[in-house]
Amino acid sequence: MFNSFFKLSNTYFWYFSVLGLLVPFLAVFLDGKGFNSVEIGEMLAIITATRIFGPTLWAMFADKTGKQLPVIRLGALLAFTSFMLMFLVDSYWGITIALALFSLFWTAILPQLEVMTLASIRRSPKIYARIRLWGSVGFIALAVMASELIERFSSDTFITIGALILFTLWLSTLWHKQPKHIKAAIKPTGSIYKRLVTPTFIFFFLAGLMLQISFGPYYAFFGLLIRQLDYPGYAIGLFISIGVLAEIGIFIIAGRLFQLFSIKTLLIFSILITALRWYLTGNFGDVAIMLVIAQIIHAASFGLYHSASMQFIQQHFASNQQNRGQAIYIGGVYGIGGAIGAYMAGILWLDGAGATNAYVTSASVAIVGAIFALFVSTKNSR
Repeated sequence: MFNSFFKLSNTYFWYFSVLGLLVPFLAVFLDGKGFNSVEIGEMLAIITATRIFGPTLWAMFADKTGKQLPVIRLGALLAFTSFMLMFLVDSYWGITIALALFSLFWTAILPQLEVMTLASIRRSPKIYARIRLWGSVGFIALAVMASELIERFSSDTFITIGALILFTLWLSTLWHKQPKHIKAAIKPTGSIYKRLVTPTFIFFFLAGLMLQISFGPYYAFFGLLIRQLDYPGYAIGLFISIGVLAEIGIFIIAGRLFQLFSIKTLLIFSILITALRWYLTGNFGDVAIMLVIAQIIHAASFGLYHSASMQFIQQHFASNQQNRGQAIYIGGVYGIGGAIGAYMAGILWLDGAGATNAYVTSASVAIVGAIFALFVSTKNSR
């Protein structure tokens, strides 16, 4: 079990290390290439759109074989290969296509890794939490390290760091063995359409969509905002790390919160406090303590909301509809919402001059999401 724990933790570490580079510094890299905020927003929207259909395509492939490991290895290898194209391209479309291909192959890894991990540890929540923790450690480590390296050298260092991490991630997948007790593919049965068109799921979906759209300025331009406000170079990784640490904390106590509050209450609270987060970021980002508070709210914006969403999906869909329900929700909310959010942020940002307006708009969008969440019912969802 220890050997399996070490191998899985290692892969989670490197997978989320890549995110620790992408989330804070992709926009910094694109800005260094001379693209304006509208172009950056467009590029990020196209890249994010691969999340709409990517996870479903890879899940179908895994279901046919009944094995996750070949998909994980192939996805990691193709993601690394696609990212290497960044050394060869310099134009708008060249970089966009390279990153879009990377993202498409990248979506193959985590869903299958989660399934394989749960099978390997016999679905022990305690062991899973310890393994998943190393992903957060990887994210923080790379965010802080990349801050220093990019500040010391140049934004182009982003490509070299990304290539090295992706190659190491692929190597880590070669250590694994397919768990023997994962059964061959099980064909889903039962129509999911009736569950998708219920009013409560529609409002739930729209609430999540609004929340994800509101993340647009944060995911697209937070790194540039920190630079614009004259914080030191390492501050980008530091502020991002505060949010991840808060996220870890909420995952630890989430079980207790679900005992004390309803899913609907937690969904509404998470969205409303996220509106406050964007307001603080846009209007008081130059005050370090206010930005720290805004980052701590990430615990609710992502951690608590994600946990509550997964609980809702588990209650709303039958057992043989869970995978499809999650794929539709995640692909739709994170793919469509993320693409719209990035595109809108690019229009509103105005190369930094519209930063406050972009975040105030995000706060307003989040409030609309909270209104949709008011109509979500978690009673008798089946």
